[in-house]
Amino acid sequence: MTTVGHMRNELLAAFRRNPQIAFSTASLNRALKLTGAEDFKVLVQALTGLENDDLIHATGESLYQLGAKPQALEGVFHGNEKGFGFVAVEDQENDYFIAPPATHFALDGDTVEIQVTRQARPGDSRGSEAQVVKIIERKLSRLVGEYTPLADAEAQRTGFIGMVISHEKKLKNFPVLIKNTGMIPELGDMLMVEITDYPDADHPKQMRGIVSENLGNKNAPGVDVMALVLANDIHTEYPEDAMAQANAIPDHVTDEDRKNRRDITDQPVVTIDGDDSKDFDDAVVAWQLPNGNYHLGVHIADVSYYVTEGSPLDHETYERGTSTYLTDRVIPMLPFRLSNGICSLNPDVDRLAMSCDMEITPDGKVVNHDIYQSVIRSHGRLTYNNVNKILTDKDEAVRAQYKDLVPMLELMGDLHQILYKMRHDRGAIDFEENEAKIIVDENGHPTDIVLRERGLSERMIESFMLEANETVAEHYNKLHLPFLYRVHETPDDDRIKDFMEFLATFGIQIPIKKGAKLTPKMLQEVNTSVAGTPEEMMVNVKMLRSLKQAHYSDDPLGHFGIAAPYYCHFTSPIRRYPDLIVHRLIRSYATQGAGEDVQAAWAEKLPDIAVQTSVRERHSVDAERAVDDLKKAEFMADKVGEDFDAVVSGVAGFGMFVALPNTVEGLVHISRMKDDYYAFVENQMALVGERTHKTFRIGQTCRVHLDNVDVEQRQIDFSLIPTDDIPTSDIEVKRETRSRGQKHSDGPRNNQRGGQHGNNNNHNSRGNNKPFNGLSSQLKQNHGGNRKRYNGKRDPK
Repeated sequence: MTTVGHMRNELLAAFRRNPQIAFSTASLNRALKLTGAEDFKVLVQALTGLENDDLIHATGESLYQLGAKPQALEGVFHGNEKGFGFVAVEDQENDYFIAPPATHFALDGDTVEIQVTRQARPGDSRGSEAQVVKIIERKLSRLVGEYTPLADAEAQRTGFIGMVISHEKKLKNFPVLIKNTGMIPELGDMLMVEITDYPDADHPKQMRGIVSENLGNKNAPGVDVMALVLANDIHTEYPEDAMAQANAIPDHVTDEDRKNRRDITDQPVVTIDGDDSKDFDDAVVAWQLPNGNYHLGVHIADVSYYVTEGSPLDHETYERGTSTYLTDRVIPMLPFRLSNGICSLNPDVDRLAMSCDMEITPDGKVVNHDIYQSVIRSHGRLTYNNVNKILTDKDEAVRAQYKDLVPMLELMGDLHQILYKMRHDRGAIDFEENEAKIIVDENGHPTDIVLRERGLSERMIESFMLEANETVAEHYNKLHLPFLYRVHETPDDDRIKDFMEFLATFGIQIPIKKGAKLTPKMLQEVNTSVAGTPEEMMVNVKMLRSLKQAHYSDDPLGHFGIAAPYYCHFTSPIRRYPDLIVHRLIRSYATQGAGEDVQAAWAEKLPDIAVQTSVRERHSVDAERAVDDLKKAEFMADKVGEDFDAVVSGVAGFGMFVALPNTVEGLVHISRMKDDYYAFVENQMALVGERTHKTFRIGQTCRVHLDNVDVEQRQIDFSLIPTDDIPTSDIEVKRETRSRGQKHSDGPRNNQRGGQHGNNNNHNSRGNNKPFNGLSSQLKQNHGGNRKRYNGKRDPK
């Protein structure tokens, strides 16, 4: 009988001859020509010993392969409708490709454990590969989709009455079978289903669930939007106990409410908002001090006074996290009675506020401040349009209408310029991008898309809100008290290195000395140096992708984008839960003190609040973006066959994204660029023609033809119209990287712009080279989160 030691040697020799092959015990038994049961037992013992010694490892298919067991990593799976996917691992630049047989039935968004099966090699176009070994957490617990009944015979055979199929591209291949639970839907109804069973080995391409809500026929007005709202887990109804609490709150400030508050109703505070805004959560006042400094008062609706900790209303606002602003409606965080009533700083009525008074020098430095609970009275409901007419247009009629307020508004305009210069001088990065307002009729059908312009008044209010947020955050940081911050961390070294290498191809240098730390000022100088050049849009896109995503944290990590060491969200508690918590913290420390027990209680609660509010913000942004994409696709549906001027907004191996002047975006697939074979040159962010050397980069103008609009998928397809003015370049094109004819149909689309990760390899990574406008949500989150909303819609910051 063969000894275990001898068997180990034979096995190692076999594995080393075939290092890339995984063997089953049966195949090893045959290869070694073993015959008896005792020899097979020794084989198993030897394999176990080799595995324990990390000389071989077992794969997910009960096979053995040379080498130690690959490191297990945790990440988020991003699926593709073709069956493959990618896993993004935190703090790793590139994703891991997951082949169809190795997904372990993971669905898009699931948190999974993977084992690396192949690391990327230098010079190899293939990226790292892995296999999913465990599903840690399912992202999908419910799904919204279109109902299709099963044929009678099939229904009788299976016990299911029909299937619900999501309109989302990554989920449409996983129908949810449902049984008769008394709710009999009709063909074409949009249903919300709770998932009970996920794909498995017996049912690899189907799920099972229970119908929880029928939204109505997919063609009924408003159903399309509501389907996207519910698919993104946005709450639309308030629980009865939360509404009962809201309805019990008085609609006026009582004598009891005024206790321990500073009465500043004599100050001429004003609100400045969009024309059709109805909830006013911030008011401002300013005057010049005898010493030449400026007094700036920022007074914010004290929502936390009414939404008490641990109450039903508090629980619901915590679950919502934020208001969601859609094309034709707002899904508010607070019930209407509060957001437009007692919590809104309406003119000529007393309201409770949380106030931040600041003394600001002519060079923009806050030298004194005071944070306190107050009672205020708005002396004017002003609009951005009218303030712009006063300050910019010098409209005599409007100036006469507001003659008592004009001197203060002009002083505010001067103070804004001071604050803007101060932030610019310290390195704040200011990206400007077009934002569109989609006009819809009474049925929710889009009739027009118009661009919004930010005037002096919008920028002025933004300046004041930023200053208050910084002042409040710095105050509590220097007291060393637990607090909730809005943070935007310094970019990773690898991302900045990649960005610097990209800039070097255009002769642009970032002045970073060896070992020195990157500062916002350095990136701002790059931003300034390319302003007005053909490379501006491309450089800005690449810069945005190098930045991290802003989020909430109980750690004071600073805000890189606005070059602020301390920052929080204090100014919008009607629409954001973190601001409500900041107010609650201020009141807690003011009324309960800052003893160890108070600090310990907050230190325990704040990490979970930070995570929850960051997640809910993501859900809201996704819903807003999905609805915008839906309405833009619907707006373009009757324009198929027309030609348009466009700008390249993203490039990838599978084609390029283009944006029309009205911000509508679509894909020019590589197969629709028929005048040449085009190669994607990653380090130049360019598509280059192999024969003609025609070159397409972000920011370049082009002419396109609208070929197709899929409203359900929210996808728009263009083809390129060749013109004589397309620039050429001397960029070298390697034939093996040419794109036409390759299978590039799996790249990210308008509604698949997730994530900051991406390995630009031939697997068509999920997140790289997204269209520029697809980064607007990152801009919203990263750049302060504080631009107010125009006409009821949230502004990009």
